[in-house]
Amino acid sequence: MTHDPRAALLRAALDAAARGWPVIPLRPRSKVPALHGERRCPGTGDCTGGHRTFEQRATIDPARIERCWASGPFNVGIATGPAGLLVVDLDTLKPTDEGGTPDGAANFGALCERAGQAVPVTRRIRTPSGGEHLYFTAPDGARLTNTTGTLTPKVDTRAWGGQVVAPGSVTPQGSYAVLDDQPVANLPEWLKKALTTPQKPAAAPIRPAPVRDASRCATVALERESADVAARRDTGRRNDELLRAVIRVGRYVARGDIARTAVEEAFQVAGEAAGLTAAECRTTIASALAYSLRTVRPREAA
Repeated sequence: MTHDPRAALLRAALDAAARGWPVIPLRPRSKVPALHGERRCPGTGDCTGGHRTFEQRATIDPARIERCWASGPFNVGIATGPAGLLVVDLDTLKPTDEGGTPDGAANFGALCERAGQAVPVTRRIRTPSGGEHLYFTAPDGARLTNTTGTLTPKVDTRAWGGQVVAPGSVTPQGSYAVLDDQPVANLPEWLKKALTTPQKPAAAPIRPAPVRDASRCATVALERESADVAARRDTGRRNDELLRAVIRVGRYVARGDIARTAVEEAFQVAGEAAGLTAAECRTTIASALAYSLRTVRPREAA
């Protein structure tokens, strides 16, 4: 008998919904939302009265979830803002990181120590790469948004404008699994203060990954770059960051490693999540891809 992963993923979606956490479908074995952006909005269903964002379409309705996951083995995304969550993402080192560089867990532990606090005890999820997600209940009256390296390097947060992959979801690297099924703790006051005090984000150099499997590299690059765009909250730089991210991924489009439509759709959703208008996203994405297609040589000539 062939194993159908849809049943396990459906259970994961229903489990999150039962906790009051609205969910969205993610592309199978991926972290990218399986939803349309405004550019391809059909104007039907949830969007009959106008395009609705992924946060507006996230649901805890069991009937809707069952219908969705009956149609495919979608991974499960939790819309952190509507769920009332702030999730701390402790990232692992990448092959391009310098040897001896501390990972997200080490940096977060050092951050706690500097604040004179123990590492909080709360629900913890292991990611396929070996990183961790720490779940916290967001404080009332504070609309916290995503951050990327603002607290400390290799430590991101997901709140309004973001989503995290729920345990039970599977990627080519492995599965998301519960490490510690503790009750979700309230966000500590010291951590809230650290997130709301203006800071200069830590900048890390971007180095190209070695190309072994071009299509796989393209998919990973798209997921990473679109997630970074969605996390951007610097209103003066969001459009510039979107432009640069699309150009970086655009080289894969120019070389035929990934479909242009997949790139357009992922960055449209990410740009809207970052607070850009749909029209701004369309214009910037088109401009960036045009630049890439004009300037990047085909792989056989590269």
